[in-house]
Amino acid sequence: MKVLQINTVCGRGSTGRIATDIHKLLLEQGHESVIAYGRGEALNCDNTIKIGNNIDFYNHALKTRFLDKHGFGSKKATKDLVDRIIDYNPDIIHLHNIHGYYLNIEILFNFLKEFNKPVVWTLHDCWAFTGHCAYFDYANCYKWETHCQKCPERKSYPKSIFIDNSYNNFEKKKKLFTGLDKLTLVTPSEWLAKLVKRSFLKEYTVKVINNGIDLSVFKPSPNNFRKSYNLENKFIILGVANKWEKRKGFEYFIELSKLIEPDETIVMVGLSKNQLKQLPKNVIGIKRTNNVQELAEIYTTADVFFNPTLEDNFPTTNLEALACGTPVITFNTGGSIETIDDTTGFIVEKGNLENTIRIIRKIKSEGKEKYSDSCIKRANKYYNKNNKFQEYIELYENLIKEIGSLETSYLCDRKNGRHSTFKKTNL
Repeated sequence: MKVLQINTVCGRGSTGRIATDIHKLLLEQGHESVIAYGRGEALNCDNTIKIGNNIDFYNHALKTRFLDKHGFGSKKATKDLVDRIIDYNPDIIHLHNIHGYYLNIEILFNFLKEFNKPVVWTLHDCWAFTGHCAYFDYANCYKWETHCQKCPERKSYPKSIFIDNSYNNFEKKKKLFTGLDKLTLVTPSEWLAKLVKRSFLKEYTVKVINNGIDLSVFKPSPNNFRKSYNLENKFIILGVANKWEKRKGFEYFIELSKLIEPDETIVMVGLSKNQLKQLPKNVIGIKRTNNVQELAEIYTTADVFFNPTLEDNFPTTNLEALACGTPVITFNTGGSIETIDDTTGFIVEKGNLENTIRIIRKIKSEGKEKYSDSCIKRANKYYNKNNKFQEYIELYENLIKEIGSLETSYLCDRKNGRHSTFKKTNL
């Protein structure tokens, strides 16, 4: 079986690590696998296709900022990718994030409809069925259920400075993303699956596969973190994000710092240089890191993990904290609440820091140890990445069996240098 995954990044961030982990599992089982990616450098992956270059990225970003046409730049980069896909001739194409200034969705999906191979598309956010935004919770906007227009999130990712093109974007996405015969959607959370069934993507089969994590790394890990930061007698409240955007709740940690006691300290991981300068004295800031062992040690050290996310799908940070034996407090947001139960964490309404402090004091009084075993057991039972990503491989195999894809190949008849007709030929 030959599998091609497409994602914004490779081996970095949550989606990049998911793609790489699936890739490694495929190789271990004797399959062929390639990851095509658009941003940065590939990490921990050799079989890759780099999509476009920095010039493509900046041109696409300009088209987004000034025309609100995100997903409609990168024409040459996407045509080149199509050539590489034809040469590789995968049995399965697995899409992850196709936004991020690196792909032309019109070229890609017109090609996929002709190529006629099974496509799996994991939705890591809501961008696929809106006219602009990746999440709409913060704006409390549900225009996508009928038709996007006058977008209240225009200046949020993917930011447009002047023009609101959400109406036309919605029209084009609906036309492009529907009518793909062999498309199966995957969501990491039940929350997102239910939203998909209310969107123009409702015609497709939707399968829920939770995110998984590497339990050989994320486990209770003895370390010297407390000693290194002089925190031996402190109760540690931890926050972790790949990027501390507004939707991740950075400001809530600043507000929380005003409410904690002298023997309590906040540790935040994933901060930019500018954010590090904004921190109060009782908040320890750590830059972004791809060192997962270091992360595991920090999760282990923390007494509680606080995730004040305002918009989220199925955050792996919650899973990582649980696996290291640390209970989770999360805002009542998206699929974040699905990651815990009443023995491993607490759910508070968005913005309710008074209740958050009350729960922090409860955990502090009872001791982290009351929750640790349950946290570890939940992570081991539900979030082992090998089990989760094996579900993807089984999905691939079932889709191939349904259409007999391994017995056929598709050849491209290129006329005038354009990809026009794909002919199915028995091997």
